[in-house]
Amino acid sequence: IAAIEQALCDLGHTPVRIGNARQLIEQLVGGARWDLVFNIAEGLHGMGREAQVPAILDLYQIPYTFSDPLVMSLTLHKALTKRVIRDAKLSTGQFFLAAAPEDAGRVPFAPPYFVKPVAQGTGMGITTDSVVRDKKNLPGVCRALMAQFGQPVLIEQFLSGREFTTGLVGTGPFAKVMGTMEIIVLADPGKDVYSFENKEGWKGRVQYLPLSPDVDPLIKDVETLALAAWQVLECRDGGRIDIRCDAKGTPCFIEVNPLAGLRPHYSDLPMVCEFFGTSYVRLIEMILASAMERVQDRMQAPCPETA
Repeated sequence: IAAIEQALCDLGHTPVRIGNARQLIEQLVGGARWDLVFNIAEGLHGMGREAQVPAILDLYQIPYTFSDPLVMSLTLHKALTKRVIRDAKLSTGQFFLAAAPEDAGRVPFAPPYFVKPVAQGTGMGITTDSVVRDKKNLPGVCRALMAQFGQPVLIEQFLSGREFTTGLVGTGPFAKVMGTMEIIVLADPGKDVYSFENKEGWKGRVQYLPLSPDVDPLIKDVETLALAAWQVLECRDGGRIDIRCDAKGTPCFIEVNPLAGLRPHYSDLPMVCEFFGTSYVRLIEMILASAMERVQDRMQAPCPETA
């Protein structure tokens, strides 16, 4: 938060800290208003938690950064997101949503599987146990995750190839790729798993390798898929798309982060941008500029006729 605040100051703005969704409501009821809210709130409860702040701000017609409530609700639910991606004819691995442990017996594709909570972020719930190679073990893994997180479980076809994350900035036809890095898990056990533990303590466990299409031709396909997924999902301003290749080397959509972490030198999006020559302050400036386009469009729109 301090880094975002300093970047906004460096750009000539006067930031005011608001707090979480409850504190936002309190300030709005008290009469507070802002020119634009830089939203990084993940919300407090439920599968629609990341939509809470955008929905409140929409109600008060206060502009904000990043995606709207519809996109935030959709993309937190990994199975619904993959359905949209699949229906758009974009590449994603086979998947099945299990609402109860016994549903695991109805998975229509063969192991190995990759199992995770359907609506968690930052790798929560992802461990070395997430890769299930024997179908008879699947109900037990599902049961443990459901007990821990209180939500359905996404069962995916395990993708054995390389993993990438692509950073993007902008909205719709103005969105662009900022760069891609390969995620190489070094730690044993768990070389196949970019787990919560490996994400949080990545030094010595994970290598982030920046790659461009001129260095590795596969990156062109990765970035083409990432940009297409970003636009199909109607994400805004900035974020990340995670992609992993199948056994044949075909890039497949894994998930999207429309509210990406912005901790300098630590979070994936700033790291990608830094690798490819975009400073942290410039990244924040580009996110703001994308959001401000919506403000200008709204100001220029004709007033609706009153009845």
